[in-house]
Amino acid sequence: MNAYVADFSAPKDISRSRVEEYIFANSFDRPTLVIDTDRVARQFRALRAGLGQADIHYAVKANPAPEILHTLVGLGSHFDAASRVEIEMCLAQGARPEQVSFGNTIKKVSDIAWAHEVGINLFAADAEEELEKLAEHAPGAQVYIRLIVENCQADWPLTRKFGCAGDKAPALFAYAKELGLKPVGLSFHVGSQTRRAEMWGDVLDQVASVWANLKSEGHALDLLNIGGGFPAFYGQAIDAPEAYARQVMEMVQARFGDVARVMAEPGRGLVAEAGAIAAEVVLVSKKSENDLHRWVYLDIGRFSGLAETEGEAIRYQFATQRDHEAFAPCVLAGPSCDSADVLYERRPVELPVGLKSGDKVAIRNCGAYTSTYASVGFNGFPPLDVVVI
Repeated sequence: MNAYVADFSAPKDISRSRVEEYIFANSFDRPTLVIDTDRVARQFRALRAGLGQADIHYAVKANPAPEILHTLVGLGSHFDAASRVEIEMCLAQGARPEQVSFGNTIKKVSDIAWAHEVGINLFAADAEEELEKLAEHAPGAQVYIRLIVENCQADWPLTRKFGCAGDKAPALFAYAKELGLKPVGLSFHVGSQTRRAEMWGDVLDQVASVWANLKSEGHALDLLNIGGGFPAFYGQAIDAPEAYARQVMEMVQARFGDVARVMAEPGRGLVAEAGAIAAEVVLVSKKSENDLHRWVYLDIGRFSGLAETEGEAIRYQFATQRDHEAFAPCVLAGPSCDSADVLYERRPVELPVGLKSGDKVAIRNCGAYTSTYASVGFNGFPPLDVVVI
């Protein structure tokens, strides 16, 4: 199977992407995310080829840039929206209501009513009260029940907050019917950045058991939402997108047979590799003469776009104009007056020894979950600018 592979034993000369070339050829007043919509389109086509009959519902939260949504509408994508604003953004770019699902299990009554009024008819739920809200404000709507699943193999597990236990699903299906809703299937999320398709196996087994139990109780299921989890390249080996998606669908087919509707919700796996951030070194220092590592401070940190470095869960890669020089490990931190604004310390980052204030740094594969996390200018540092090429 094709895969992207990284070797951390020494810095590597990785060819520059189109966005990186743009970053090093231009000047920026502040940290700027550069997005290549052609790359988004290529990734969409690769995932669609592997997913086969499944509908791609792009997870808008990953990056709601209008240019990305417009590109995906043109390619026939569907959309997973988490809020009224995200639905509005999809519709503004030409998506039809039937192409949008309201996938957040925690929705305000006013947003449910508005979504139903504009034609949204597919909603997620995981609790009785959510079903009651839907029945009152989106009567007759289709609902799918989100399940809690366990998967310790994802780099960013998404358990506990969303979903219900599998043994609760039959009661929610029955209650939805009693309320006049149309329970049509199940959803789950294998966990963000599930790097290899084979890691889906245990989770699919869990969901298949609940699916079979519901059918045995007489419930008609025609929709399986397999969620996201499709990975991006951050240095560790991942399966290539088409091969990854194809293997996942083979595993789904083996466990569920022919399902009338399969939804997939790639976010990170669709847009992360289409973007890079133009950043700048602000300071290089050592805390003492005996300090083993330099501290390199960038003009962007955890509060201005790189929130996913929390716990060093997502490990971005970096390119500089000094990559021909010798490399050495460093602690990487952001610019804010907050001691939590440290990106990588437990596992230091290899960067050129000659880095100094003013040097430009391109942070690779940042197209997902950066611009939206950077919406507040903490400490007065401006949020990410976004440029689309």
